Amino acid sequence: MDVSQFDFDLPERLIAQTPLAERSESRLLVLRREDGSIRHRRFQDIVEFLQPGDVLVLNDSKVIPARLIGSKADTGAKIELLLLKQLQGDRWETLVKPAKRIKAGTKVVFGQGELVAVAEEEGEAPGGRIFRLEYDGVLMELLNRLGQMPLPPYIKKQLDDPDRYQTVYARHPGSAAAPTAGLHFTPELLNRIEQRGVNIAAITLHVGLGTFRPVTADRVEDHRMHAEYYDVSREAAEAVNKAKANGRRVVAVGTTSCRTLESIADDEGTVYARSGWTDIFIYPGYTFRAVDALITNFHLPKSTLVMLVSAFAGRELTMKSYREAVREEYRFFSFGDAMLII
Repeated sequence: MDVSQFDFDLPERLIAQTPLAERSESRLLVLRREDGSIRHRRFQDIVEFLQPGDVLVLNDSKVIPARLIGSKADTGAKIELLLLKQLQGDRWETLVKPAKRIKAGTKVVFGQGELVAVAEEEGEAPGGRIFRLEYDGVLMELLNRLGQMPLPPYIKKQLDDPDRYQTVYARHPGSAAAPTAGLHFTPELLNRIEQRGVNIAAITLHVGLGTFRPVTADRVEDHRMHAEYYDVSREAAEAVNKAKANGRRVVAVGTTSCRTLESIADDEGTVYARSGWTDIFIYPGYTFRAVDALITNFHLPKSTLVMLVSAFAGRELTMKSYREAVREEYRFFSFGDAMLII
């Protein structure tokens, strides 16, 4: 399957640079797979499309301030480090700019020397490096003081309020990017959803390199996903299985929740409490086992995320929806509008 089949024209003006003042005021494109119909609503209207007994599955991973600006210890040259994944102890997989200046043994200093990163070896991706962090105290406290929110490269300025790049239910630190489909929810909206009789289950998938890694292969089948860590509790697995057993729907909030559920589901759609690493790559031809409905943002052309949506809704219907979203001037990407596929 050719990657070009997932390309589409996107005017730059539709790439959202800032979040809306009110999270749930974003627009919502509702796509019904059965008849291909499209409806235009507000995100807060999503309650109407959820039914009692459904389970809404959220990814409660929290973005860490993983973007660090420092300098080489020997020359003072500016170095930018993005912490992607903790490997073992204080060893981290990172993206670094400029990567060509970083050799094994290079030391990068942050702040007044409270944090030092020592390069060990090259990583898997272009610009990737493995660093060992040296510090005293608690790393997360240092990152909160020295780090910045790692916004995607298409967002040109830092946020006035970094919490707007967190979901309101973010609990477990570890992501290098937000699970952005969840950014539209407010505590009030989640309360309305629960009052409707919808169960809410939280799972965790720490978003890492897969979000930043473009598809460079010409054929979809040749692309390889980067492994990301997930954790699914017994309570969350039971909520999903209960919905399945009662003939209700499993509604995944975002591609991260979807990928996690599909990683742990058996052929009958039963999911199990477990933790581990997943590199599942979902593209057209995949048979979904756990997920019945999907809430997602509008994604980059030729991205693995568009491929997942195309697997769920069908490529032609997905491309039709994206053309409609462009025509109706929906906001795209992380701070953009949302899509419900049922």
